[in-house]
Amino acid sequence: MITPPATALVTGASSGIGRETAVRLAKAGYTVMAVARRMARLDELAAQHPQIEPWPVDLSQPAAVAQFCEMIAARAEPVGVLVNNAGYSTRGVVEDVALEDIRRLFEVNFFALIRLTQACLPGMRRMRQGTIVNVSSIVGQFPFPGSGVYAASKYAVEGITDALRIELAPLGIRVVAIRPGAIATEFSEVATRMTGDVLARTPGDYKPFYQQARAAMDEIFAARQAAGPELIAELIIEAVTAKEPQAAYTAGPLSGEFIGRRKELDDDGFLAFMLERFKLI
Repeated sequence: MITPPATALVTGASSGIGRETAVRLAKAGYTVMAVARRMARLDELAAQHPQIEPWPVDLSQPAAVAQFCEMIAARAEPVGVLVNNAGYSTRGVVEDVALEDIRRLFEVNFFALIRLTQACLPGMRRMRQGTIVNVSSIVGQFPFPGSGVYAASKYAVEGITDALRIELAPLGIRVVAIRPGAIATEFSEVATRMTGDVLARTPGDYKPFYQQARAAMDEIFAARQAAGPELIAELIIEAVTAKEPQAAYTAGPLSGEFIGRRKELDDDGFLAFMLERFKLI
């Protein structure tokens, strides 16, 4: 286990889960490389916490990610904790999502995660220790109606996390997946902005699907309150500081019902459950 002081890198650190995680790691004694697009927010964060270094990087731009990774490789102090938290969603049935939008989403949610992991691993291998935390989602185990593209990116995160966990265990490097449920952050607002008015452009065949899925989600959320990002940040800190962290942690509203059913049912059974739960049949 890494003993602070050490260097931690957190992506998506300007708000929500990433910001809360960066603050907690700094308070625990880590020097934190806080990565996000919004420099003003990073500067504000660094001003409040001297152990946080602001690093403005647009993870949707491969050239910017590559340049940042070259800097990581050149640092004298290796990264001992990597928290791949950055990610966003765009909504819509698969036919409605433009291929360029899917590529951009995968650049942020998946390819940047892999590139940053590759950049940090040589230092971790030299130390024969380190912790990689990949923030997935409950939809890394199943898709909500209309979340297929986002779910696909998180399925990919789950797959690479499983692979890394096996590959790196003999080297003393721990790899953990975090699967948040419904968390109160800017996530939904960003997803709405990135999606646009999908009802205005979708073929008529899909309009009843969107309307019913939205009504069902509104009904589901009416009985629940989204948790704050602190819940997931605490799970990340638990994973980082544990002598033997779990392979995966799940928390937040909706996680129990849907992940529980996904584990209990076979594929046909879960399909029937989802169609009935969202009143799509």
